[in-house]
Amino acid sequence: MSALCRDCLKPIEGACLTLPPRCPLCHSPRVIQHEELETLVIAHIDCDAFYASVEKRDRPELRDCPVVVGGGKRGVVSAACYIARLYGIHSAMPMFKALKACPDAVVIRPDMAKYQREGQRVRELMHAVTPLVEPLSIDEAFLDLSGTQALHGASPALTLAGLIKRIEDQVGITASVGLSGNKFLAKVASDLDKPRGFAVIGEAEAAEFLADHPVGIIWGVGKALQKSLALQGIYKVRDLWRYEENELILRHGAMGRRLYRFSRGRDNRRVEPDTVTKSVSAETTFNGDLVTLEAMRAQLWPLCEKVARRLKKAGLSGGVITLKLKTTGFRQLTRSRKLTAPTCLAEEIYRCAQSLLAAEVDGRSFRLIGVGASDIRDGDLADPPDLLDPEKEQRARVEAAIDAVREKLGRNAIGKGRGLTLRKKSKR
Repeated sequence: MSALCRDCLKPIEGACLTLPPRCPLCHSPRVIQHEELETLVIAHIDCDAFYASVEKRDRPELRDCPVVVGGGKRGVVSAACYIARLYGIHSAMPMFKALKACPDAVVIRPDMAKYQREGQRVRELMHAVTPLVEPLSIDEAFLDLSGTQALHGASPALTLAGLIKRIEDQVGITASVGLSGNKFLAKVASDLDKPRGFAVIGEAEAAEFLADHPVGIIWGVGKALQKSLALQGIYKVRDLWRYEENELILRHGAMGRRLYRFSRGRDNRRVEPDTVTKSVSAETTFNGDLVTLEAMRAQLWPLCEKVARRLKKAGLSGGVITLKLKTTGFRQLTRSRKLTAPTCLAEEIYRCAQSLLAAEVDGRSFRLIGVGASDIRDGDLADPPDLLDPEKEQRARVEAAIDAVREKLGRNAIGKGRGLTLRKKSKR
């Protein structure tokens, strides 16, 4: 049995005999021990309640307070500290429900620029231990520590413990680690012991560990798929073992392959440090419910400009445009359309999205709208001439001229007329 101390960062010879185990050197109870501790190399690191943790770091007086990061009463919870979670508050919960559950919660507006900076600091510390870092979001990533033992003179587990300690010391926030032999199990493990956790799932124990968990533990199995599986008598992971891989593929397409393999603890995906951007999107929650097409279009246009700006900055284009809507009753709608050619132009994104929007505005009240571009391609492929749309080149030249003025004089220096309505209202 291999063991190590997370506080003094020393490997411990043999198994810890005390229960609960304590480090024989510093007497810390933060000891990890596992049969496969020396051989596992795939990790998932997830910062604990990242946005809220950054805010508490910057405002120490909030240390013992329930803190919620989100967009006001009409918005949703972006993050909740662990104290706030004791009241049942969680990410994506409507803010009014969060405040009803905990009226004393301290609500802080998100500061995405700050979170991006701090996330980058964490990412740089990750890259210092291995070049194989696959980001999943601003505050979590997979790491492959294969071959790092010779470089660092320590097992991957001990290197990870040191990394987490540096994140705490240098960034001032905490993070949890899941260590295993593949990405799926590492991600499952990182949720087992939050916050400040370090959990290990060995490959030998994987199937037995997963057996009695609900199928929702499998990455990608959401509520809709859980309901579908329940109709087949599949509630727990072990229920999937009754089926062969081809049966699950016939029933559930590509997801069937994942169900078969993940339910047995198998995952052959590699940690990909250069993960390609899959989509670019933007959304907004309204201050008051909107009903009319005119009002919705006014909110849609600046989102299209934002998506286009991000695509251009990254040198990308999108071949599929998706409209996202959320009704007052929190029902979410998504509608997509494939373009004849990829685009990075706000005007083309808007033309497609507003036609999707027109089909959905039927008297219902909406609280949120979003737009996204997927089927991401190289920016050089964007907006080729179209014989069926001779005015397209002119629209592209107009947008290029607007971009040039904004680059020189600022984002608000010039804009299209359809953006003026929303801008006037925001000034009132």
